[in-house]
Order: sequence, then C-alpha cells, then structure tokens
Amino acid sequence: MAVGVPVDAERAWKDLQRIRVPQERVYDEVERSAAGGAGATYATAAIMWVFLAGMGLDLPRWGVWLILAGYVAMLLAVAVVHNRRSRVRLHHTRYNWRMSAVFVGGMVVTGGTVLLSGRLVESLTGEPMVVSLIQATVSAAVFVLFVGPANRWAVGSLRGRGEPAAREGAGR
Repeated sequence: MAVGVPVDAERAWKDLQRIRVPQERVYDEVERSAAGGAGATYATAAIMWVFLAGMGLDLPRWGVWLILAGYVAMLLAVAVVHNRRSRVRLHHTRYNWRMSAVFVGGMVVTGGTVLLSGRLVESLTGEPMVVSLIQATVSAAVFVLFVGPANRWAVGSLRGRGEPAAREGAGR
C-alpha cells in the first residue's frame, strides 16, 4: 500500500490529542453529573413518597386519578428541569447496555419494593394509612439507595468505549 503524502507522526499525535481533549471533557461532565447533584434523585423520591402515602387515603376514583396525574406531572417537571440544567448531552450512539440495564433494573427494584413492602406490611397491620406510610418510606429509601450507585456504574462505562485504541498510542 503506497502512501502519496508523507505522514508526520508527531503532528498526527498532536492532532489526535487535540480531538481527544474535548471528548474527555464531555465524559468528565457526564460523570460529574452522575456523581454529584442528587437533587433530582431526592426530588423524585419525595414525589414518590407523597404519591404512595396519598394512595393510602380512602379516596374516590377521581381522587386516585387526580393524585396519579399530579404524580406524573411532577415527575415530568423534575425530568425537564434536570435535562435543562445538564450542559452536555450524549449522542444516542454513546449509550450502551448498562444505561438500559440500570433503567430496567431501577423499575424492577422500585416496583418490587412497592409491591412486596405493601403486601408484607398489610399482612402485619391491616391499617391502610399505616401500610401506605411504611410502604412509601421503604420504597423511597430503596430508590435513593439504588439510583446513586447504579448511575455511577452505568456512566463509568462510557469513557471506556474506544479507549483501547487510544491506550496503544499513549506511550508515544
């Protein structure tokens, strides 16, 4: 294979580094966002707690639908505010299986906790308001304990994509 233009290895390495630095800044920002700023997590847990506690009240059908609509509206508001505060958005091709696994795992863990804690406490006490308060507290706590480490695990894998090729030339 003949190359028509001579390649300056030093110049090519500097060009590669010039391209990699902004990419690393993007990953730094994504990791910072996942590691810090637990405000959206706490807000989501608080909204979930109020919703689950409210479900223990003896409400008419329209009241249940009203609480459900308020719950969904508040979750959407938290998502919109959190998304607008984020300075960096990854291209859809940068998301990997860990992101999907965390999302599905969060749904399974949180939903399972809601169902299991409700049934367990209901069999012990039987009082609907007590059941909903304990169920809400346990479910919100499990949500907060799951989301932080799971997000850091999922985001930690993003930087590693495509790094082996960069590591090979790191000693130049």
